[in-house]
Amino acid sequence: MQRHLISAADLTRDDAVLILDTAEEMARVADRPIKKLPTLRGRTIVNLFFEDSTRTRISFEAAEKRLSADVINFSAKGSSVSKGESLKDTAQTLEAMGVDAVVIRHGASGAPYRLANSGWIDAAVVNAGDGTHQHPTQALLDAFTMRRRLVGRDAGIGQDLAGRRVTIVGDVLHSRVARSNVDLLHTLGAEVTLVAPPTLLPVGVGSWPCEVSYDLDSTLPKSDAVMMLRVQRERMNAAFFPTEREYSRRYGLDGDRMARMPEHAIVMHPGPMVRGMEITAEVADSDRCTVVEQVANGVSIRMAVLYLLLGGNEPAVTHTRTTEEK
Repeated sequence: MQRHLISAADLTRDDAVLILDTAEEMARVADRPIKKLPTLRGRTIVNLFFEDSTRTRISFEAAEKRLSADVINFSAKGSSVSKGESLKDTAQTLEAMGVDAVVIRHGASGAPYRLANSGWIDAAVVNAGDGTHQHPTQALLDAFTMRRRLVGRDAGIGQDLAGRRVTIVGDVLHSRVARSNVDLLHTLGAEVTLVAPPTLLPVGVGSWPCEVSYDLDSTLPKSDAVMMLRVQRERMNAAFFPTEREYSRRYGLDGDRMARMPEHAIVMHPGPMVRGMEITAEVADSDRCTVVEQVANGVSIRMAVLYLLLGGNEPAVTHTRTTEEK
């Protein structure tokens, strides 16, 4: 593992499989009466969130506490940032406090990379989402969910997603989740197809390691996993499609469309879902939808990432020390 986790594109296949396998070990901790490991006892991790977040922030905090780390939650609202303090000054303040890792979410693409490579702080940096650029731990938890559902928990150990066909649907233009998933799924051997209106595809998408389609109905029968993306209105500054009804008719996933998918295929969504637009309640509440699993798996993946960055590269962490040895 490298020192930081900034982009899903930085991970090799072996890196990614190591994280997924370690997360499988971490998931077993959730089945114990005491859901804690002493691995990061004495380490301090700061959650540095400049953007609003519910799932990601709580998921990282749960992961850190299950690894026995000391956790500091920093929100830009109500802090010196709202008074005009720069990222550099904030970082140097954290450095003075002796933090071991910084989990950062920022509205500006490239902010985590800048923090990791600036020399402002001597700590591991984990990107929890930067602008419309990357969200590597989301891609990892999505891959973890796919491997568990499509390959199997035990059968998946050491395996990638070679030959699996994944369709990502919706607002690709503004989605860091889509970018991260295309990078990681390609590394893991999956075949990815992006489906979206032409107005919601980024410039240069032709150079991405994936296929592009404008017809959702033609891709569904050959998909092992279909990932629906939220239309990110907060990042839009123009009319990218005529109406919500038109978007839902062409690119929304309803019961009829789900019935055209193979029986083993799953429906995914990074959340938060806008029910009735990109996904209907019938699909969101079905057994084939993995949204709640993705949230649970996110804690295991983030435990694995933090363990590997801060604790060492030994595999099977749960075999080295158990909760009874604490």
